[in-house]
Amino acid sequence: MAVTIYGIKNCDTMKKARTWLDGRSISYRFHDYKAEGIDKGSLDRWIGALGWETVLNRAGTTFRALPEADKTGLDAEKAAALMLAQPSMIKRPILDIDGRLLAGFKPDIYEAAFAA
Repeated sequence: MAVTIYGIKNCDTMKKARTWLDGRSISYRFHDYKAEGIDKGSLDRWIGALGWETVLNRAGTTFRALPEADKTGLDAEKAAALMLAQPSMIKRPILDIDGRLLAGFKPDIYEAAFAA
């Protein structure tokens, strides 16, 4: 099983998700947005599968610090451009389990995903 977790190293939610995976001896690759960025193909796939509203982290400080003009009239294209320019605006974590995607971290959802 190929598992990749995408996020930012020092994010508290990321730490919880990685601790959960480690505690169950689940092997994974960690992709750090800050160090590695994110490619348009991956982001487009996530938006297609999860919806841009789910993938865009509106609660984060990076999004909240944007000028109002950037926040107004958001659609999939504008949101994708913002996330490509500043990957810290992407919801964390994005978990890819053999192509199956989860956004955010909730232990019960992870439990169900790995039980399947």
